[in-house]
Amino acid sequence: MFRKFGFLAVVAIMVATVPLPAWSGTASAPIPGAISGYVRDASGAPQMGAVVEVLGSAAQALKAFTLKAFTDDRGFYSVPGLLPGTYSVKVSAPSFLPSLREKIGVRAGAKLMVNVTLTTLYEAIQLVPLRTPVDDDDWKWTLRSVANRPILRVLEDGTTVVAQSGESTAGHDLKGALSFMAGSPGQGFGSPADMNAGFAVERSLLSSGTVRLNGSVGYGTDGQSIPAAVLRTTYTNRFNGMFEPSMSITALRLNSPDQYAMPGAALEALSVTSSDRIVLGSKLEMKLGSELQAIQFMGRVHAFKPFGSADLHITPNTLLEYQYTSSVPNLGLEDRLGRNNDRAGDDPLDSTSADLSETAPRMSMTGFLPAVERARHQEVSLSQRVGKNSMQVAFYSDSIVDPALIGIGEMTPGAESAVSGDVLPDVYSGTFSYQGNDFATRGMRVVVQRKLLSDLTATLDYAYGGVLDLSRPDVQLQDARQWIRAQQRHAVAAKFSGAVPKAKTRWIASYRYTGGHRALTPVDLFDSSPGQAGPYLNLFIRQPIPASFLAGHLEILMDLRNLLAQGYVPVMGPDGRTLYLVQSARSVRGGVAFSF
Repeated sequence: MFRKFGFLAVVAIMVATVPLPAWSGTASAPIPGAISGYVRDASGAPQMGAVVEVLGSAAQALKAFTLKAFTDDRGFYSVPGLLPGTYSVKVSAPSFLPSLREKIGVRAGAKLMVNVTLTTLYEAIQLVPLRTPVDDDDWKWTLRSVANRPILRVLEDGTTVVAQSGESTAGHDLKGALSFMAGSPGQGFGSPADMNAGFAVERSLLSSGTVRLNGSVGYGTDGQSIPAAVLRTTYTNRFNGMFEPSMSITALRLNSPDQYAMPGAALEALSVTSSDRIVLGSKLEMKLGSELQAIQFMGRVHAFKPFGSADLHITPNTLLEYQYTSSVPNLGLEDRLGRNNDRAGDDPLDSTSADLSETAPRMSMTGFLPAVERARHQEVSLSQRVGKNSMQVAFYSDSIVDPALIGIGEMTPGAESAVSGDVLPDVYSGTFSYQGNDFATRGMRVVVQRKLLSDLTATLDYAYGGVLDLSRPDVQLQDARQWIRAQQRHAVAAKFSGAVPKAKTRWIASYRYTGGHRALTPVDLFDSSPGQAGPYLNLFIRQPIPASFLAGHLEILMDLRNLLAQGYVPVMGPDGRTLYLVQSARSVRGGVAFSF
């Protein structure tokens, strides 16, 4: 018995003298861990302001630490100071379904990266394909549903997102846009209303078709006149990735150009456009089409406008292209932004406003006889990309009949009636259209573009070709046509475009100078290259506005043209007032746009 007590005493003394391990209660606390990651939506866009909560049994003991965090502008969050244990991460954000990641084990001193992809209710419904009793065979059901399943890809930080493409999502997504714009671009007769509402809706039809409906409705200048409006319906289909036929029907109505001389008169036009895009392998792409336009204004006139292009991809970075078109392009808001890239996008929802100027026929009048501008343009260009640099060299040939020139200025009612037979005034912008002389020209263009930063691109454009020039200044407006001559001119343009990362502001600033002091038309009227820029100083801004209560995107648009009012060529009006013929009238246009 005494031996047992002696043995226990010896063991007790040894235990008291041997130091306890580090996990003992008398030792220092374990090193805390952390959970961090990125929160994005299904397309990979960072979600700012999302609430991230860390839940779990181990979290109950950390009452002195904050277990809630908010994502920054990159969608990043971090929750430090976590004891070893098992946790759950819950992420919630407006317009998204809450997401929960469970059974996340945190070891002492470990830093875990947990990325979360949020989905909307609409996306969640689409990710669950519906099985019918006919699809009892699992293999057949898999084949039928594989085309409708989202494609997953992994970003550099390890985030798994849904990769969306135009064809894979066009059959399921309903897209739309609504805008309210103020101000007119001042492009002569046919300019959009100074106050108008634009809309655009796109929806799939069957498996490979898409229906688009877009238009614009202006506000009448008085309470009795019917407002100006344009409505366009487009159907596009795709066959095996090789053929993409499209059909559009457009209806247009403009108010009377002169409410005093021609009360109640209005321009109405109906056009049908058909086109087909053909892709032959990875080398050749062609687009052929035509537009037939019927115009009712002081009589009837028809216009047939064919167009087409052929692109030969010699190498992945070398493109040889031929273009043919029969109408001068009117660049709307989406073109000013889209042509910052190599080519403007084909998605009509890039535009949050359907400008009347995009559809209205370019008209002029002599002796009360209306005429529609008819043009023909052919171009061959070679484009090459090397790293961050891109270059294009193009040669073109133009021919224009009954060109519609732009004028600006006010006339008294009496003087206006004296020249109204040669003037088509615009009731919204204070500008007018004046018919110039026919001319034909050949020219060339060189464009150099370089990506200076990830969000800054610089472009230089040089063009040489013919313009209409007023050879004698200060002539009477009704006599100006006999002094208008075709002259060869040089033009140089510089354009910078980019985005502000944190504010997500997209902008384009450009300046285009044309040699000579009395040029009435720009050099290279049909320029649709990345170097395209309006005459003189122009600025375009597109600013997203955070709106957590909306499921879509809200933006502010601003389009400023010829800010310094340059290139104004003076002529004398019948009442002695000075009028001006211009390449581009100074205008300020802006509004808000909502897209979903």
